Amino acid sequence: MKLTILGGGGFRVPLVYGALLGDRGEGRVTEVVLHDLDAGRLSAVTRVLTEQAARVEDAPTVTATTDLDEALRGADFVFSAIRVGGLEGRANDERVALAEGVLGQETVGAGGIAYGLRTVPVAVDIARRVARLAPDAWVINFTNPAGLVTEAMSRHLGDRVIGICDSPVGLGRRIARVLGGDPKEAWIDYVGLNHLGWVRGLHIAGRDELPRLLADPDLLGSFEEGKLFGVDWLQSLGAIPNEYLHYYYFNREAVRAYQQAEKTRGAFLREQQAHFYEEMRDPGAHALAAWDRTRAEREATYMAENRETAGAGERDADDLSGGYEKVALALMRAIARDERTTLILNVRNRSTLSVLDSEAVIEVPCLVDANGAHPVAVAPLPEHATGLVCAVKAVEREVLAAAESGSRTTAVKAFALHPLVDSVNVARRLVEGYTDVHPGLSYLK
Repeated sequence: MKLTILGGGGFRVPLVYGALLGDRGEGRVTEVVLHDLDAGRLSAVTRVLTEQAARVEDAPTVTATTDLDEALRGADFVFSAIRVGGLEGRANDERVALAEGVLGQETVGAGGIAYGLRTVPVAVDIARRVARLAPDAWVINFTNPAGLVTEAMSRHLGDRVIGICDSPVGLGRRIARVLGGDPKEAWIDYVGLNHLGWVRGLHIAGRDELPRLLADPDLLGSFEEGKLFGVDWLQSLGAIPNEYLHYYYFNREAVRAYQQAEKTRGAFLREQQAHFYEEMRDPGAHALAAWDRTRAEREATYMAENRETAGAGERDADDLSGGYEKVALALMRAIARDERTTLILNVRNRSTLSVLDSEAVIEVPCLVDANGAHPVAVAPLPEHATGLVCAVKAVEREVLAAAESGSRTTAVKAFALHPLVDSVNVARRLVEGYTDVHPGLSYLK
């Protein structure tokens, strides 16, 4: 089975390959094709993968190419993890937004909109090529903003594109663990959009244990989200929000912390990864050791400003292992082998949430089998969550409309309607600022 990884020179690719190395049995991936526009990054990542496979019998073969059509042709699965504009683009997204006093995070607020406007045209081109060159392939999208990009691609691929994210997985794992349950056996009642969802129940052996957690201040304050949001606020919500909702619930504090930080997250990662890829130019460097060292630092500093604002302290060691590669592997296995499983995924709504139309991509538990991912019926959202979900989905639709039409006016509307952008004039200046620094937005007229 052939897996094509778009963004194959990306730093997190070894996580996916590492998961593949542990997979055995029929229907497994035997061929991996890495595609990237940067041949140097492809070479660096290929070295890491070669060292990973050194002592693994019958490891999947790895080839690399800068030719997109060549990479896609004949693929069974396509894993999309591209970053349009690179980390330089992410750093610019943050800088332009913070200069206007609004959030520049890559998936939330102004930064997420800018990233989406750059990425959607490229993602749509990829979707059209997949439909032409590999019509039977399943596309697994991890490219951010994951829900928005998945929806853009679904207009050309239908249900054969599925978005994944490791945030809900990590959240469910932490809740199950603090309740003394096995995360693999827990049913997580989670619903929302990508990076905008809530755990409303966690069932172990058929019993919802979340009320027990919410009623115990010591237990509730003992894990990442309890420290991040505070016990009182979680009890007020009656649910556990995805960590990215910290940007909404504590927006002023988050913006202030990012403005006062020595460097933004994008700038930090840009410098950190530049050092790694530069190190890989030395043919004598130990690629896997260098990658692993850099990865550990990356994970430990994740959302550091938010945790500092909340006084949450360092991340727990158990939270540094990522997880999106495990979701990707479980998804591929379920489809390729008809190994039925349940995963939290980004899929078309159909009739799951009545407040959204059937084509809207949402993030919910899904039953997965050989025919793809099928969203599970969920209870309606509470009003406070409904308002936020509908507002952000409306913004996503304006981003898609702007990307399709090239309308600068529509792009301004997308920024102005976002709950974290509080002024039409700020929205206009954001569009001006982003078009000045991003060649990829030159299509907006």
